[in-house]
Amino acid sequence: MSIPGMRRAAVGLTALAVAALGAVATTPEQADARPKPVDVTLLALNDFHGNLEPPSGSSGTIAGQTAGGVEYLATHLAELRAAAKKKNTITVAAGDLIGASPLLSAAFHDEPTIEALSMAGLDYASVGNHEFDEGAAELLRIQNGGCHPVDGCADGTPYRGAGFKYLSANAFKTATGKPLMAPYAIHKVQGVKVGFIGMTLEGTPQIVSQQGVAGLTFADEAETANRYARELRRKGVETIVVLLHEGGAQAATGGINDCVGLTGPIVDIANRMDPSIDVVVSGHTHQAYNCNINGKLVTSASSFGRLVTDIDLKIDRRSGDVISAAANNVVVTRDVAKDPKQTALIDRYKTVLGPVADRQVGETTTAITKTQETLFGTTLGESPLGNLIADAQLAATDDEQNAVAAFMNPGGVRADLNAGPVTYEEAFTVQPFANNLVTLDLTGAQLYCVLEQQFVTGRTLYPSSTVGYVVDPAGTTGTVADPCAGTRVVRGSLTIGGTAVDTAATYRVTVNNFLAGGGDGFSALTGGTNLVTGLIDLDAFVAYLTAKSPVSAPTLDRIRTTAEVPAA
Repeated sequence: MSIPGMRRAAVGLTALAVAALGAVATTPEQADARPKPVDVTLLALNDFHGNLEPPSGSSGTIAGQTAGGVEYLATHLAELRAAAKKKNTITVAAGDLIGASPLLSAAFHDEPTIEALSMAGLDYASVGNHEFDEGAAELLRIQNGGCHPVDGCADGTPYRGAGFKYLSANAFKTATGKPLMAPYAIHKVQGVKVGFIGMTLEGTPQIVSQQGVAGLTFADEAETANRYARELRRKGVETIVVLLHEGGAQAATGGINDCVGLTGPIVDIANRMDPSIDVVVSGHTHQAYNCNINGKLVTSASSFGRLVTDIDLKIDRRSGDVISAAANNVVVTRDVAKDPKQTALIDRYKTVLGPVADRQVGETTTAITKTQETLFGTTLGESPLGNLIADAQLAATDDEQNAVAAFMNPGGVRADLNAGPVTYEEAFTVQPFANNLVTLDLTGAQLYCVLEQQFVTGRTLYPSSTVGYVVDPAGTTGTVADPCAGTRVVRGSLTIGGTAVDTAATYRVTVNNFLAGGGDGFSALTGGTNLVTGLIDLDAFVAYLTAKSPVSAPTLDRIRTTAEVPAA
């Protein structure tokens, strides 16, 4: 039975917990005879995304401190284990350890990250959506080892595989109905069994390329957790931890150890989970929170290795139940000694990578951020860097494929550009997915439908400079089944090249292959015709930076509201 999690300041046996231990001791002799609980410490992280070196800009700070970098992360983990003293420590993660990674890791298919986290003592990790970026076969290679089938062992040494165990309970092989990887693991601590169930979000197929999830089916998170929780209990496991790559977000006023107005999928999932589940280590949203939902301790450690969640469990020796659970998000500060083994690993891969990373490809006059502007109270607006990338994609296909417009998905813009010289490595960090550009035909009516679908998916497509349109905050939002029914985009306001779009005319539009396949929920784009595949998006971006330098941040005037442009 799960006992509601409590903050560290409130750790102690509740009346319910005491009852779970059996008869309440009434004398000192009886109290001394009662077995002491087993103390277990979980050290948790999520959404590392291959950030071996300290992230730069806003991605490298949290709670007012500079943070992150695997050299410091490894030291903090070691110090937290030492501070636990007699407690038994298990290190876990909630997905997206790899994928969307900086060049230092991505150039070697994220083998450096797996090696670094294995060396740092990671024990178990759930898969996340980015673990599927290169497909199921590549994920299995990452787990089990072996050289890449195309690029071989790029650093000249054999790849031995992960020193930790990936868990994947809700990704099933469509042909057999069997889990792709082990759904759970049982870890014994002083005779007490602790069960770990690992999962990614059910919506993984909507945010990963179709090649990445080919042959796989993804199941509901809560139903899957409950199914395997029952199986674990049949095996005598009463302490159950779910490592789930899905999450939520709290209000802006909440700190890294708060839970202010938490919203998002994790709330419904945790509420539907069986009471036997004690802790949910979550991720995906890159947020930090420390919550109690439906009697479960629910945590998230932001992203990029900037936090470690330190979770203390007290487990009854007789029943195996959790007596108390408390968590604390700890900042991975950079004021500790660097782990020398991690430094040696980074230096080795940087040497192999050579001068490619440091090659200057352009220059910016000011910092160009990926931050979205706020439209009618929500961050559903443009982004300076997103607009710049859309411009680059149009420039790469306007003459070649007669494209007149381009759109970029926000999830594909991964980092800011600092002011000054831009290196290849920095450009790669902004666009690490190696998506191909696809130019296709869309009618004007289809274009309106694509733009209406933004308000269904909750994601803004960043438009090239040739595009302009007006949004009505009072308009209606379409549905998943019929996004075209929405009226958020003012009809007649959509222009390309300054000319109003004709719903019956056809336009050549460029997007990346992820969007062309309906990624991020933009199914309206799959209706495009006459598809032509072009450059890798990063190559188009680098070429644009080189040709246009010094580059400035584009003006955010491509999407306007009826408050700015009154109806005629």
